[in-house]
Amino acid sequence: MTETRDQTLDRAAAAVADGELVVYPTETVYGLGADATDATAVERVFELKGRDRDNPLSVGFPDVETALAAVDATETGAAFARAFLPGPVTVVVERGDAFPDVLTGGRDRVGIRVPDDETARELSRRADCPVTATSANRSGTGSVRRVDALSASVRDGVAVVVDEGETPGGGSTVVDPERGVVHREGPHTDEIRAWLDHRA
Repeated sequence: MTETRDQTLDRAAAAVADGELVVYPTETVYGLGADATDATAVERVFELKGRDRDNPLSVGFPDVETALAAVDATETGAAFARAFLPGPVTVVVERGDAFPDVLTGGRDRVGIRVPDDETARELSRRADCPVTATSANRSGTGSVRRVDALSASVRDGVAVVVDEGETPGGGSTVVDPERGVVHREGPHTDEIRAWLDHRA
């Protein structure tokens, strides 16, 4: 009997809550998810990706207000997040106490995401925790838009794969609104720069 979307999401959320890793869709590419407050789970994300520990992971949330409650954003950071999230934008702000050093490479700032994808947001909501938001591929290889393109090592290293067909592709624009810096250009860059210029 075929599993429903709700059943798959429930299994994925339970796996995240138990410290396991999952693959889930976003509005850009498939992501590799774990409880972002669990240092051991986050370490497993780095290991599975073969990712440099100095390269921090972003964090996904079910909605903007939940994200802002978990970090120490300034008024500017909060206003920017409310203006551009949900969407393919990573907002860099002062991290909250719940996040382990391994997530941020020991830095005092973290990138927050509220994906413009209902499944990605629902995963975080059902798991009742922020979920790592990093692409589900080995570092140095291409991002994955279909689950049949997942590497064997990633597929074998996760508890659940949430397959919702091909994702749109691309990446998020990475912005530190409090410092007025666009770290990586992507969707909505022109509007973001206009917003930052207006606030300067």
